[in-house]
Amino acid sequence: MSDSENTPVTIFTDPNAYADLQAWHSVAARLRKEDPVCRIEAPRFEPFWAVTRHADVIEIERQNDKFHNTIASVLQTHDQTAQMRQLGPMLKTLINMDGQEHRNYRAVTNDWFKPNNLKRNFQPRIAELARKYVDRMVELGGECDFAMDVARFYALQVIMSILGVPESDELKMLDLTQKLFGADDPDFAGGPDRRTAALAAVMDFISYFRDMTADRRAHPSGDLASTIANGTIDGKPLEDLHTFSYYVIVATAGHDTTSSTLAGGLEELIRNPDQIKLLQQNPDLIDNAVEEMIRWVTPVRHFMRFAQEDYTLRGRKIKAGDGLLMSYLSANRDEEVFEQPFRFDVQRKNAEDHLAFGVGVHFCLGATLARMELRTFFRELLPRLEQIELTGTTQYTAATFVGAPKRIPIRYKLRK
Repeated sequence: MSDSENTPVTIFTDPNAYADLQAWHSVAARLRKEDPVCRIEAPRFEPFWAVTRHADVIEIERQNDKFHNTIASVLQTHDQTAQMRQLGPMLKTLINMDGQEHRNYRAVTNDWFKPNNLKRNFQPRIAELARKYVDRMVELGGECDFAMDVARFYALQVIMSILGVPESDELKMLDLTQKLFGADDPDFAGGPDRRTAALAAVMDFISYFRDMTADRRAHPSGDLASTIANGTIDGKPLEDLHTFSYYVIVATAGHDTTSSTLAGGLEELIRNPDQIKLLQQNPDLIDNAVEEMIRWVTPVRHFMRFAQEDYTLRGRKIKAGDGLLMSYLSANRDEEVFEQPFRFDVQRKNAEDHLAFGVGVHFCLGATLARMELRTFFRELLPRLEQIELTGTTQYTAATFVGAPKRIPIRYKLRK
């Protein structure tokens, strides 16, 4: 889809628009300048506001009492919303909760995701897996599709190790994750009826994690699944819907977003070989480079919020009940915040000001884990990397919610 075919409507509602990110960003940049809080009206959707500037996204997220997640935390069509209202939510995760309910459920795993716990209990395993997958690049003979052959499996095995899913079931989890998050992309959808396939994936997740819950309640261990299965709120076990939803959000979001950033981050390093040299000469820059990769890729492209009262945002009159699409992908290219935002710069002084993990009470619970995975992988790869180049066209996921490069064909030379 070319820039001329893209419009403010299509870049937010058409999954295919995200498959051409250069054209997408061209329209978003124009919106930031001319209409940063843009009213979007599309035939299959309720009207909503597209919020494209960094400061405005922060203003909304920090006022979580005035702008709620609700169950519709991701942009949905009329039909999808009607189906959800009729059948009820198949999942209810932290991204669908507000207020005290959100605080209660976040507290179940909050201590588990703290930096000291992750570093003490899982950094050695993450380092082991980073070595494994860089070694796999060597085994592949100097050519591979990095996104498909390495990035998705590394991130998958990390999160499954942490959750407590046996290695024999990891491919099943990968398949279900892709059907759930990639339902709009024909490479990942489970058939021509993509929404039905996504719902079927949810049911398969629930069936799998029902058995896991029973096992961890009978035989608790130190893994995250045990923490969730035995979690309580007000002294009572979590309800089944919330228990299964917790597993699913960890298994899916904890995998797909990190693998996307790993793939997209390496792609930009290849396109900017001077940045590779900088990191090889100054390994201390890797932490900041990871922040720049997260800013650049922004794997979670948006979340929705719903106004609980009338509100004025950058001069636009928001009515109670209106939906607002917070475009993280646009906000992380905001010229008011990031100097030369379309330049990939591992030395960017304010790279960590990106909004890819959100802001405020809904800040991503797994942010520390994601950073740890990315930093560890590049600390393993870069000292061993002698040369690397793209050998074909990079392809991007057609998805409005979560996405990034899905094909990165590369040729390289690594030290063993």
